[in-house]
Amino acid sequence: MSFGKNLQFLRRMRGNMTQEALAEKMQVSRQTVSKWELDAAFPEMDKAMELCRIFSCTLDNLFREDMGVYDDCYENLRVETVPAFRYIRYAVISMEPEDDAIGHVRKWAESCGIKNPDIIGWDFPVLSQEQINVFHMHGYAAAWVLPPELVLPDENAEIITQNKQKYAVVTIRDPMSAPFRTIPNGYKTLMSYMQVNGIEHTEDSVIPCFEREYEKDGVGYMDVYIAAK
Repeated sequence: MSFGKNLQFLRRMRGNMTQEALAEKMQVSRQTVSKWELDAAFPEMDKAMELCRIFSCTLDNLFREDMGVYDDCYENLRVETVPAFRYIRYAVISMEPEDDAIGHVRKWAESCGIKNPDIIGWDFPVLSQEQINVFHMHGYAAAWVLPPELVLPDENAEIITQNKQKYAVVTIRDPMSAPFRTIPNGYKTLMSYMQVNGIEHTEDSVIPCFEREYEKDGVGYMDVYIAAK
């Protein structure tokens, strides 16, 4: 753990706040902030409490935890409003449910003549402890975001509508290079961003969080969304 690295991390979470801007808020010199971040000096208690107030964290967060999971693969932390949309979903519980769930909804789309469907996904938490601990299973739900004009030929398909909703979002570049590290840390980075900026999470009548993968200029990306009040 490092107080200095935590402080650097918190500055980046707060819109890439500069050392100069933080120094002005703290009524200290930029050199003092630099020394803090190099662990060459530590703030007095009143200054430490002021840092906690500015960054909406605790003294334990600041001095005892390792907050700095942020690295260059995480881009464009932001809050955006996702327009209302309709979707159909399919959930799988298995040892590797993601490919099965995504493959199923992709076949739905292809059966309707849609070659490049907009697919989102999220962890499906309704599992027993036996499934988790004994069989090492987990759940995943994939959803096809329906084009506005599309009428499904299958009358039995459950169409769910989500209203317009604010989400905190982070973009992860090349998430599959080390998915068991980059994706969980992406969520942790986004939750830190929400905490530092006073953004509250909501699960009220919305998808609480989801992921969307896409490719741009030959590079894979994933946007991670967490619903915000």
